[in-house]
Amino acid sequence: MSHLEKLQEWVADQNLDVAYISNPTDILYFTGFHSDPEERVLALFVFPEAEPFLFTPQLEVEAAQKAGWHQDVFGYLDHENPFALIAQHIKERTSKHNKWALEKADLPYARYEAVQEQFPEASFPGDASVFLDHLKLIKTPEEIELMKAAGEEADYAFQLGFAALSTQRTEQQVVAEIEYGLMKKGVMHTSFDTIVQSGNNAANPHGVPEKTPIKANSLALFDLGTVHQGYMSDATRTVAFGEPSAKQREIFDVCLQAQLAAMDAAKPGITAAELDHVARKIISDAGYGEYFIHRLGHGIGTSTHEFPSIMEGNDMVLQPGMCFSIEPGIYIPHVAGVRIEDCLYLTETGNQPFTHTPKELKVLPVK
Repeated sequence: MSHLEKLQEWVADQNLDVAYISNPTDILYFTGFHSDPEERVLALFVFPEAEPFLFTPQLEVEAAQKAGWHQDVFGYLDHENPFALIAQHIKERTSKHNKWALEKADLPYARYEAVQEQFPEASFPGDASVFLDHLKLIKTPEEIELMKAAGEEADYAFQLGFAALSTQRTEQQVVAEIEYGLMKKGVMHTSFDTIVQSGNNAANPHGVPEKTPIKANSLALFDLGTVHQGYMSDATRTVAFGEPSAKQREIFDVCLQAQLAAMDAAKPGITAAELDHVARKIISDAGYGEYFIHRLGHGIGTSTHEFPSIMEGNDMVLQPGMCFSIEPGIYIPHVAGVRIEDCLYLTETGNQPFTHTPKELKVLPVK
């Protein structure tokens, strides 16, 4: 059964009349068509019995059809009221349109009001966001193959980044070298803004690349990923550019031990909270617990951050086919920042990572 058929089945089982899918990434998941509509309306409408339809700006109708969507595509011009047209198309398809499912975690309130204006008798009992979280949880073999390909691209990006480190370049310029190298290889999209942080900047867990020259004898953190046919990679490596201090080596070794232990423990039957505890205990026992200030991991697929969160308090039992990151980090201001991350998929007996760049401390020559 296809993703779309599962959605249609859920709409019927929930005794709903219409599901309105609004998130562009989720529309890609169901239709094969991806677009960033910016302020315009892009939507997928699914019914329990009637055929679904895709609604796009008029300038994207042909692209949606070429992407492999074989059902109706309706467009609108900028001067037209998109929700008046949507209402017309829905009413042509079905006389039942009072009970709706929305992506409640995604849909802007103004568009909710626009639906209400066209359908004043409608109620909105269904939350398609929750359904989609669980639908995406177990990846198919075909999805896993696409994520393996994205992982290979991320490994190549690490090679580009390590080679680009130089005291003659800033963090931002190293990012530019990575992304230019990917584009020359035909990889046109990263899954998020590539991160290169060195020295003190690496101790900022949500920092960005700066116009700061790479300094010798410091740690450099690379967090990057690519998009392969709609599926994401996400991985982090921390390397030494010149000789690190003894303290920096110690922090790195603790983080690596935690990451490897969690990778070894990731298998069906363990809970998300238990897996988080495996890594967190190692870091805490080494005296760095206060510097590990985020969850161990997150789901990944057509988005870089999907359900579930691998964190304390989440007692979800992990199952084969789940894909998520394992990324412990230690961030000590003015000393060092280290994060090591792989995304993986669970097999029947363990797991397999999507990225394979070595994780042991790599000491690169200063240049």
